Amino acid sequence: MSTGDPTAQPDVQAPPAHWEGDVLLRDGRTAHLRPIRPDDAELMVEFYARVSDESKYYRFFSPMPVLSERDLRRFTHVDHKARVAFVVLLGERMIAVGRYDSVGDKEAEVAFLVEDNHQGRGIAQLLLEHLAQAGRERGIERFTAEVLPDNSRMIQTFRDAGYRVASGYHDGVITLEFPIDPTETAIGVMHDREHAAEAASIHRFFHPKSVAIIGASRRQETIGQVLVRNLVTADYGGRVYVVNPSAPAVSGMPAYKNVNEIPDDVDVAIVAVPADAVTDVVLDCANKGVHGLIVISSGFAETGEEGRKRQRHLAGLCRSYGLRLIGPNCLGIINTDPRVQINASLSSVMPARGRAGFFCQSGALGSAILEKVKNRGLGISTFVSAGNRADVSGNDLLQYWEEDEATEVVMMYLESIGNPRKFSRIARRVSKRKPIVAVRSGRTTQGVPMGHAVRRIGAPQAAVDAMFRQAGVIQVDTLDDMFDVAQLLAHQPLPRGRRVAIVGNSDAIGLLAADAASAVGLVVNRSVALGAEATAEDFEDALDDAIDDPDVDSVIAVYIPPLDVSGEEVANVLAAVGEQSDKPLVSSFLGAEGVPELLRVPDVAGSSAGRGSVPSYPAVEAAVRALARVVEYAVWLHSPDGAPAEPAGADARSARRMVERILSDPEVAANDREVVLDQEQLTRLLGFYGIELWPIRSVADVEAAVAAGAELGWDVVLKSTLDSLRERPDQTHVWRNIGDERDMREAWDALTRTIDPVVGRFVVQRNAAPGVPITVRSFEDPLFGPVVSFGISGPVIELLGDWSYRIPPLSAHEVSSMVREVKSSPLLFGYRGADAVDVAAVEDLITRVAALKNDQPAVSSLELTLALAGTAGATVLTASARVAAVKDPRPDSSVRRMPDLIATAAD
Repeated sequence: MSTGDPTAQPDVQAPPAHWEGDVLLRDGRTAHLRPIRPDDAELMVEFYARVSDESKYYRFFSPMPVLSERDLRRFTHVDHKARVAFVVLLGERMIAVGRYDSVGDKEAEVAFLVEDNHQGRGIAQLLLEHLAQAGRERGIERFTAEVLPDNSRMIQTFRDAGYRVASGYHDGVITLEFPIDPTETAIGVMHDREHAAEAASIHRFFHPKSVAIIGASRRQETIGQVLVRNLVTADYGGRVYVVNPSAPAVSGMPAYKNVNEIPDDVDVAIVAVPADAVTDVVLDCANKGVHGLIVISSGFAETGEEGRKRQRHLAGLCRSYGLRLIGPNCLGIINTDPRVQINASLSSVMPARGRAGFFCQSGALGSAILEKVKNRGLGISTFVSAGNRADVSGNDLLQYWEEDEATEVVMMYLESIGNPRKFSRIARRVSKRKPIVAVRSGRTTQGVPMGHAVRRIGAPQAAVDAMFRQAGVIQVDTLDDMFDVAQLLAHQPLPRGRRVAIVGNSDAIGLLAADAASAVGLVVNRSVALGAEATAEDFEDALDDAIDDPDVDSVIAVYIPPLDVSGEEVANVLAAVGEQSDKPLVSSFLGAEGVPELLRVPDVAGSSAGRGSVPSYPAVEAAVRALARVVEYAVWLHSPDGAPAEPAGADARSARRMVERILSDPEVAANDREVVLDQEQLTRLLGFYGIELWPIRSVADVEAAVAAGAELGWDVVLKSTLDSLRERPDQTHVWRNIGDERDMREAWDALTRTIDPVVGRFVVQRNAAPGVPITVRSFEDPLFGPVVSFGISGPVIELLGDWSYRIPPLSAHEVSSMVREVKSSPLLFGYRGADAVDVAAVEDLITRVAALKNDQPAVSSLELTLALAGTAGATVLTASARVAAVKDPRPDSSVRRMPDLIATAAD
């Protein structure tokens, strides 16, 4: 194998900070990956001593029982450019190393060595991902690897990576080579592995064979005693161990002084000890081989700066030793599966078995949520209160619930989103199979609770809302709204469209229902008023007719009983119809909330309210709102889900090289500053994506204006580009239809009477055909990545905030929706008899901007400030762009990496 010159002194440069991070392995455990360092020599020697002779032979093609000083130096001293190496650490031990060495122009040889006890955990695949990303950043385009023919595991690692692998055979060695561009297949493979690892880590929490309560107490009403009681009274199906160093027994169970004294394996530890003692617990649990911790203890980031430091240390320690962490400062978890029946929480409420999985962050709110679940008869499959969410997050739970057959609906109360881009990707995939209903607190303020170690979202609220819509997430405003929607999704089929029928025995409430339906975009195709004396048989006939009507997609039933009537007979009818109908049936029955006993259909799976049960709402307006949310989800579900739109003729590579050249300028690099592109640079950048920016000439006096008009061939305009004038419709700042020198001199005299030419920033440009002015904006958000917005230009539209937002990459359907979503969109479609514009050209323009921004993270902002959408195309008149060095990869980049442990929410 190629080894390079071991005596050469590499031109060492510090590796980027983002090359280091925590990673999740195939079995759901964690490890730490970072660039190798010269002081890793001792770790390398110890690691190499634990590797089997066979693995050493596969790596070096010859017996190498020990590493010489020469080899050791070569392996641990790299320049992080032509020679790059990563190590994987578990605690204080090195368990794997992977490296590449440049062997030619844009080509490098890659190799791995994984400790035998840790093979089969997906470590080589992770190293390959990170080495490929590092290689791309260093200009490497192709990897080669030499492998012995019987090293089938390593051969399969390369073939499974999703790259296009070519192979040859020479002198008893197979040579594999492949380009490392992140193809769609390679990214798909990476996402599949990420999904499997994250789902596996959460599965271990919900299905533990044994649980240890650390901090269990004999004193009543203490947290330790409540945890023991809740776990035991829930009839948990596994083994329970209690840890208390000062008591011989707790609740009739023998107490152990620490977790290491427990004679059997422990899957999950529930921790309820003072915050300053949690670190020792982590080390004990790591030594015991515990999979994960649920830290109920408070005293962490929610308390201030010292608590934040303590929380970062806790999370980092857990990850370094392979442990996943729920909390700290959390309520705990619940699984209602009869085979598990685990209530590892502070809540005394053990909900009934149901179809909904629930994730929240606040512990106090979690208790209220469980009480609401119980009162509504909703039932849940699994529940997690993540507290400060130092490690396990909503994204992890989505990965688990996607495959969990017991969960059909996902409910989420989100107080912060650590990685919106990843959330969007996962949620979009999950929503295709299972609806997600979410409440997001702090929507107006974009605030983050003190205990949550995440950055604030810089994107506007409308962009965050757009991300939820793109992903198919049903976003609601309140917890009550969430339960209203969830109980409909859990018990009734999805509607096929917006057409509804209203059946009731109250004319007044029927009218309220019709008004509410029209207000939220539903179409009332049938309204049946049965009268106050209607019988159960009347309801049955009317409901059957409505459900059989091909012009009806959903039915709203209203029942207000006469005096001294229980309504049981009507309830029986509703329950029977709801169970048999393939269309959703919602009700306002006796003003009840949830799924009343009378309207429940028993479930063979064990839930008291099974599929077909009819949800009831205390107000008919609430029923209509819930139905409308579900209708919107059903419409999204059946919308075209095309691949990202690829603009014809785009040249992403040339654009990237151009931006890199600009940023590599010594003065720019030294000051690490953002660069505003000049007109020539901007024209070239847009041209790489097929966007023509009309030429524009800055002029300081009338002679320059005349020369510019002649150069552009006349039929030009003279205008001021001063922002304060462009936003003032009462100010004239443009003179059009300038056909010759005389016209230009007249225009100059007229404009300079009111605008100072020194500050007015006058320009000359060709005259464009009439059209509707539009603006396309994009920017790079540190959490979202690229964001694109569209709007009709003008001060009134700006004041009203009439913008649509999307997160690239965008499909053709998403671009089309984006154009039609703005309230002023009728201006594009022939408003009040005007000619309709070329909407396809507008959509093409948005598609090209979105592709450019998605491909080029270094373009920090790009705005087509003014484009005219005419009947035969769209003309881009003015634009601006800024570029800046990319310090960190996008949150959802081409490698798997766990979220960083951020210092404060305000960073």
